[in-house]
Amino acid sequence: MTQPENRDTPRGFAFALTAYLLWGGLPLYLKAMSHLPAAEVVAHRVLWSVPIAGALLIALGRTRDIRTALATPRMLLMGAVTAALISINWGIYVWAIASGHTLDAALGYYINPLFSIFLGAVLLRERLAPAQIAAIALAAAAVAVLTFEQGRLPLAALGLTLSWGFYAFFKKWLPIGPNQGFLLEVLLLTPFALAYILWLGGAGHFLTGTGDTLLLMGAGVVTAVPLLFYANGAKLLKLSTIGIMQYIAPTLIMLVGVFVFDEPFGRARAIAFPMIWAALILYTSSLLRQMRAARRLA
Repeated sequence: MTQPENRDTPRGFAFALTAYLLWGGLPLYLKAMSHLPAAEVVAHRVLWSVPIAGALLIALGRTRDIRTALATPRMLLMGAVTAALISINWGIYVWAIASGHTLDAALGYYINPLFSIFLGAVLLRERLAPAQIAAIALAAAAVAVLTFEQGRLPLAALGLTLSWGFYAFFKKWLPIGPNQGFLLEVLLLTPFALAYILWLGGAGHFLTGTGDTLLLMGAGVVTAVPLLFYANGAKLLKLSTIGIMQYIAPTLIMLVGVFVFDEPFGRARAIAFPMIWAALILYTSSLLRQMRAARRLA
């Protein structure tokens, strides 16, 4: 099997940039649904993602992969694990935006790449460069600053970091492509989503008003489309490029939280966020050095 060429392409950059811009603007859409229960929003994100992801696989002629996955117990089990983790992540994120914790959501996604390298060291025994160790320590110190100043852990940020970090970790072990994996996950979640909506009594807020109905139907679009853009863009970009571009979304989320939702930044965040940014600079510079060293060895 030939390896994909490790270079950046304009098409890959356009796909990935579109995904990150859509993710950065997602809080605006979710805020419009802040009057709805977070679990109901997540249920509709699942249901309306199925036709979009399914239509893409039909267009690509890759439906056989899904049939194989549904008939393979091990793949079903791994899909169930990643489906559970992504649903938890969605639930925390929807709740965070609706309840005025957008800045905590941004913090969680800033910390996530650092948590991923921490997971690699702990679970896969990957060796960390000194700069990576320093970056993880800085991130931990930033969380400690927020905890000390606010008198509580930033639970929304930590919940998003943990759920997405473990989701990405287990996703690597799912032996199908990203588009197929996403459809498998939402298919596995569909019975639970339907059961929850029926438990609400009929259809919940769906069909009770034009505005809510359109917002809930659109939840699938704003969920599936960025993921599919990202999955296809990542294949056409170098790892180092994706590593740098992943900060676009949390930066936009933070700006939306401060300038659109008028959430207070405060002294603790004024200390913690620069610490996180410094940690990310350390992490990114280490990643770029590793990529250059690998190219020299090759």
